[in-house]
Amino acid sequence: MGKRALALAIGLAWFAAVVRADDPFLRRTPTVDVVETVGPAVVNITTERTRSRRPFGVLSPNPLFNQFFRNLFEPRLPQTTQSLGSGVVIDDRGHILTNQHVVAGASRIRISTADGREFEASVIGADPNNDIAVLKVNSEATLPWITPGSSDDLLVGEPVIAIGNPFGLSSTVTTGVISALNRSVRTDKRVFHGFLQTDASINPGNSGGPLLNAEGQLIAINTAVYQGGQGIGFAIPIDTAKRVVRELIVHGEVIPAWLGLDFQDLAPALREALGLPADLRGTLINRVRESSPAARAGIRRGDVLTRVDGRPLYSVREFFETLETVTVGQELELELWREGRARPLTVRAAEIPDDLVAQLVNDLLGLRLGQLQRGGNFVVQAVRAGSGAARIGIQPGDLVLGINGRNLDDQDALRRSALELRGHHRALIVVQRGSGRYHVAIPLV
Repeated sequence: MGKRALALAIGLAWFAAVVRADDPFLRRTPTVDVVETVGPAVVNITTERTRSRRPFGVLSPNPLFNQFFRNLFEPRLPQTTQSLGSGVVIDDRGHILTNQHVVAGASRIRISTADGREFEASVIGADPNNDIAVLKVNSEATLPWITPGSSDDLLVGEPVIAIGNPFGLSSTVTTGVISALNRSVRTDKRVFHGFLQTDASINPGNSGGPLLNAEGQLIAINTAVYQGGQGIGFAIPIDTAKRVVRELIVHGEVIPAWLGLDFQDLAPALREALGLPADLRGTLINRVRESSPAARAGIRRGDVLTRVDGRPLYSVREFFETLETVTVGQELELELWREGRARPLTVRAAEIPDDLVAQLVNDLLGLRLGQLQRGGNFVVQAVRAGSGAARIGIQPGDLVLGINGRNLDDQDALRRSALELRGHHRALIVVQRGSGRYHVAIPLV
């Protein structure tokens, strides 16, 4: 290196050092700007849950004796537990977006803002299938808020910022990147599809908080951390959340969606009989109901459904798990295998007509039900010969009080129960005959 070049390099190094020392804007990264702009819209959520507890411990090594004694003599004392979560204010009316599991079973909800204010809040609506809930503060106070962005053009590797309340440490900021798109996450109760994966640190208390891009746009809601490893968190894309939020604010719940399709899994013998490629994965459509969204979209009996919104499909159950998260009016991009080649197709989900609910119950359970005018329960009017209900001895005149843990107290409950049966092999129903109540498992056809 010549003397002039060396002098130039030394001069540039000295100039850079002076700039770093004197220019505070080099510290003002995009993350700092995002946190200052969006941080005030992030709230901490504290929930209280009250449950009964017994005042004494084990009385005897015999559990039957303990249960007998406690049921006769011991009072149950109320016990209150607290849990923490996060949320983000999404409009000027004080609606707060968070996770359903953050507020599930809560008897009291309090939120605190970044500037130290505290408010009581109420649940406007919650959807466990998408793990989304909407709260509203019980106050006329104006809260800082952020408009939800879009998640339809996210890039694997792009930087993201998470803000939340991990372990009660309010307004904690972590950064990372989007690690993957369209992840499926299995929990104790259900499987969620279409999640984002990120390596931004997400810990207990972060649930319900915002995931932001480098421009400060709300692109997802943090919801879970993978317990088996470090740096693996999951978030609900904001486009999914926005669809659910609209339903919850308008209806207080998400109306179940319907396409009008029946399926069967591709067993090896069936695959061979249809002449399908050995590596083709999907489910066979064995019925397209008349005037259904699927029929209007041009889906045919005998098509093989291989992808839903770009995700490979491997079983009937997986399809109905996906459909549980779909909202009425949502368009689904399907890929079908027909006549030796893949065909893309779009179908718009709809609400199932009331007259088809009874048909679905008859198809799945083998029961024709009529609703009683008093009490809201449903009476068995007929049992289809050869059905699972007939084989276990259900009779006309029996009352069906519940299906798979849901009380049948109105037509909407029956609609939801019937749609939730799709893709399952059996149903647990509560039947009343005379003065007796029984829990019975019915094989589904």
